Amino acid sequence: MSKREIMQAFVGLLLALLVAILSSTIVSNALPRIIADLDGTQSQYTWVITAMLLTSTATTPIWGKLADLFSKKLLYQLAIIIFTVGSVLGGFAQSMPELITYRAIQGIGMGGLQALVQAVIAAMISPRERGRYSGYIGATFAVATVSGPLLGGIIVDSPLGWRWCFWVCVPIAVLALIVLGKTLKLPVIKRDVKIDWLGATLIVGGVALVLIWVSLAGDQFDWWSTTTALYLGGAAVVLALAILVEAKVSEPVVPLKLFRNRSFSLTVIGTLAVGTAMFGGAVFLAQYYQIARGYSPTHAGLMTLPMVLGLFLSSTIAGQVVSRIGRTKPFLVAGAAILVVALGLLGTIDADINLVQMGAYLALMGTGTGMLMQNLVLVAQNTVGMRDVGSSTAVVTFFRTLGGSAGVSALGAVLANNVTDYIVESAAERGLPMGAAAGSGGGGNTLDVGSLPAPVQDIVRHAYGDAIGDVFFIGACVAVVTLLAVIFIKETPLRTTLDITDDAEPKSDAAAAEETAELAAPVPANGQAAAVPAARAAESAPQRPAPLFAGGNGAARRTAVVHGVVTVGGQPASGVTLTLTDAAGAQVDLARTGEDGAFRVGGREPGRYILIAASENLQPSAQSVELGSTPLHRDIALTGSGQISGRVRTQQTRPVGGATVVLTDAGGDVLDASLTGGDGWYRFPDVSGGAYTLAVTAQGYRPQATPVRMSTGERITQDIELTAAGHLEGIVRSELSGAAVPEARVVLLDENGNVSGVTMTAADGSYRFDDVDYGQYTVIASGYGPATATVRVTGEAEGSLDFELGYSSDNALGRERTDGADVASDSDTPQA
Repeated sequence: MSKREIMQAFVGLLLALLVAILSSTIVSNALPRIIADLDGTQSQYTWVITAMLLTSTATTPIWGKLADLFSKKLLYQLAIIIFTVGSVLGGFAQSMPELITYRAIQGIGMGGLQALVQAVIAAMISPRERGRYSGYIGATFAVATVSGPLLGGIIVDSPLGWRWCFWVCVPIAVLALIVLGKTLKLPVIKRDVKIDWLGATLIVGGVALVLIWVSLAGDQFDWWSTTTALYLGGAAVVLALAILVEAKVSEPVVPLKLFRNRSFSLTVIGTLAVGTAMFGGAVFLAQYYQIARGYSPTHAGLMTLPMVLGLFLSSTIAGQVVSRIGRTKPFLVAGAAILVVALGLLGTIDADINLVQMGAYLALMGTGTGMLMQNLVLVAQNTVGMRDVGSSTAVVTFFRTLGGSAGVSALGAVLANNVTDYIVESAAERGLPMGAAAGSGGGGNTLDVGSLPAPVQDIVRHAYGDAIGDVFFIGACVAVVTLLAVIFIKETPLRTTLDITDDAEPKSDAAAAEETAELAAPVPANGQAAAVPAARAAESAPQRPAPLFAGGNGAARRTAVVHGVVTVGGQPASGVTLTLTDAAGAQVDLARTGEDGAFRVGGREPGRYILIAASENLQPSAQSVELGSTPLHRDIALTGSGQISGRVRTQQTRPVGGATVVLTDAGGDVLDASLTGGDGWYRFPDVSGGAYTLAVTAQGYRPQATPVRMSTGERITQDIELTAAGHLEGIVRSELSGAAVPEARVVLLDENGNVSGVTMTAADGSYRFDDVDYGQYTVIASGYGPATATVRVTGEAEGSLDFELGYSSDNALGRERTDGADVASDSDTPQA
């Protein structure tokens, strides 16, 4: 995909992600009002959040695996539809159980949106360039995080009511669906697949048991009890069976081989802790500001601005820098350290803390989180090839959401218990009755603190302030795990290719030994045996080089063969690499075309294969081929992948920054656009041979169009010179009344008498000519009676010339208005 196509599709992805995050943040800030309206409890408050996190967590790996097998575009659109349906139903909920059910439906769609957005981006952009796009995702997260609470607060406080918190996102979701349908174009490799439904069911069941136990323990039953043993024991058995199934099936939902890579495993651990610390801690901010501080939902949303600002700046800046330097570890370590410090400081808060101090702590937490979240996903994607990018992204998202789900549930239980304890202690000190206060704080009957007596309100608010401080302190302890995990991640430079190369993939000892034996075996070439030296094979065992053969040599032992000729512009192309892979993405054969452009590759058995043709300065090609016992003839036509670059400058060779450069083809269609930097440089990569036009516009300069013709694969440099542009303006008035004359005709003639421009005056009698070359002009204004005058436009100032029109040609004069402008007028004004 070109840069323009990527950005168009990226807008659709960000819109869908905006919907998902916005829906969550809007509802979280409105929850205290919703719980009060539906007579909910503290336990149900937690379950409204946990239900969505549970289903999104459980379905995330399934979405990721499906993305490796089917169309990522269709799956993403399906996730948007499911999420939208859940949102619409949520607005109609009449009770807490209904609301929790509809939030669970939302979570299924949320799992797809979270898992697929990074997988789709990975299918379009290389890891090295992916950093800046991940920064945009972080910025979207920040915008949704700040606008969600504000929008939720405004909706709740308005006559619309809290139900519109669910419905307001539906139009955005529909828009995202339309944009993605028109702009997202990804190749779909169809292959025979077997979906691991048993493994998916076991994973969902095991995770659900753990999350349900975390949610109910300490409330419905003791942490240490027979029920706890049953929940955890059942979860352990189910997850053990899931691991057994995943190790045996050919298409596992969670490929266990991913965890052989140390960096990937540490990334998963770090992401798990980030989810626990971030989701588990931040989700209770709405309760802190609305209950502990007594603010309205709108005010509570405004108080999260420091956290969002820190998240926005850190994610955007870190993404840009990561793409430039190709390294992520400095930001991971710095972000984890900042997160630990921020959560530790937030662990000291209470109901009376200074709000400026609280804002500084939240800004630190946002900064640390912004550096971590997207870069952890980027590290995980950089360790795997395209075949597993959906699964790897889903696994990381799965464990991050799992950490968030467990964090919300566990910390919600801690919050409820601590609130009850603090209320009991404070009420006992004041000699107040215990029942009402304890029940309110502990999640027994209501969270509507405003309905309580004034003395009890004060007790409950202070209890919530202290208890939420405890929640953040626990989050700080969990964040230490993230810090330790990222410290031990091995730094691997981000690759600049979409797919991973063979020598970059980690191999087990058995695989290395097998490849050593294969390399040492003789490989026929044109009927002559050619063996790789044993010493070289042993030396190359851990990293197998790709075997390159001349055209037609690699398929001598193959029974299922495809052959043909590669051409570029109708001419045979030499040196083009042909790669044949099986349905699983493993390399089967490889060849290189000769002078005649011919190739011949094949597999050891009939079946469906993928044939890839690639060469430097040419657009690669990939196509599916069905090979049988009869050789298949397939010619391939490649197009050039040249480049047009250059500098936009003035006649004095001064670079022009901020100029817009547009590339159009011979038919006038816009192919791409670029904005020059401070050095004036622009670049259009991946341009096929042909005739093009470069159009340049810049503030203060005349537009310039330059024709360009390039051959296939050519890289040309085309500098574009701009000339400064002036403008001429003035007002046409009636000589008799002095009133402005609308719709008077004004003609601009150059020194040779050629018409340079014609315009009509506006309602106020004003006229204006833009993009005027410097020099002397004759201006003719006609309305009542025509009048003419000469004026010189120079670089010192812009021209300004007013006219007075009358019925007598003797009085129809042009009066120059110099007032600072460099205007020259002949003493004998020409008559017309």
